[in-house]
Amino acid sequence: MTAQPDTPAKDARRILISVDAMGGDNGAGAVIAGMAMSAEKNPDIGYILHGPRAELEPLVARRAGLSERIHAWHDVSEVVTMEDKPSHVVRHGSGTSMWSAIDSVRDGQAKAAVSCGNTGALMAISTIRLRRLPGVNRPAIAILWPSRNPQGFNVMLDVGADVRADARDLLQFALMGASYARNGMDLPRPRIGLLNVGTEEHKGRPELKEAHALISQYTETGRFDFVGFVEGSDLPGNTADVIVTDGFTGNVAIKTGEGTANLITDLLREAFKFSILSRIAALLALPSLGRLRKRVDPRRVNGGVFLGLNGTVVKSHGKADAIGVSAAIKLAFQLAQSGFAEKLAARVASVGEHAQNDAELPGKAADVHNEGQA
Repeated sequence: MTAQPDTPAKDARRILISVDAMGGDNGAGAVIAGMAMSAEKNPDIGYILHGPRAELEPLVARRAGLSERIHAWHDVSEVVTMEDKPSHVVRHGSGTSMWSAIDSVRDGQAKAAVSCGNTGALMAISTIRLRRLPGVNRPAIAILWPSRNPQGFNVMLDVGADVRADARDLLQFALMGASYARNGMDLPRPRIGLLNVGTEEHKGRPELKEAHALISQYTETGRFDFVGFVEGSDLPGNTADVIVTDGFTGNVAIKTGEGTANLITDLLREAFKFSILSRIAALLALPSLGRLRKRVDPRRVNGGVFLGLNGTVVKSHGKADAIGVSAAIKLAFQLAQSGFAEKLAARVASVGEHAQNDAELPGKAADVHNEGQA
């Protein structure tokens, strides 16, 4: 692996994003196109590119001005496929573009990493190379879900980093989700909801009831409001800004949402093709349908953020096209620009100190002082 920096002094202000060019179902062409789209929209983005240079250089050359944004090439030939098992990648994947992309964040060369590749492998590599934040038991993947809230989206986590989560894990997800909403969506005091089969406090598994009590105790420490249990119908609603759940439930929910959205799109297309009058109606409704499509287009909110690690990693959807990749890069850039990783680490650390104080003072809640900005 060779790194060849090309960083003009005048571009030192750029925030560098480490990009795994070889992950995803649409190949390197979609990744390079997404990089070019983001570079065109934001002059402060720079890249460290990972993959076989001989294959990538012609793709980059076709995009005007993109080569000037690539501050370093990491010429690696091996690729993590969608079929590779995470355990195999951990043992044998050090020569892959995905591993190299994460190492650029680990070594301080880039502020964040983006990959469209194998989710399990990316989480495994990220956890091993970046390590978990002190006090974090399980990292989580957070995504944005279209909603009726003024910001247009709700944060949901976990959506697949780990299928299990106990009460303490759910508390950490709430804290990390609140920090993400605060820094990524500019919500000073996010509202947290805990996903359950009903809103009544007596419903749900024992770990959910325990998590309900724990999260309630940390509203001031974490600087959020807890609205209690929420249901699946609240995912796109305006009851909460952050929805907390375990990875199994969260992953089923997002896959169900994607499938439902595709079904509705297909049914609308069939309905508008039913007759001459329906085709005319479709033409008349075209501007409104275009606005609706843009509003709920998953490509424009593409990117799951790995929370709980010593660095920022954004997982793009494996089927992402150029628009989706550009959205994931934009998200990584915004989080890096806000110093999100450092703020999240500070928040987790402050909560850990608070929990230690509680342990030392049984039956009494410790006072909270010197609130950070995470």
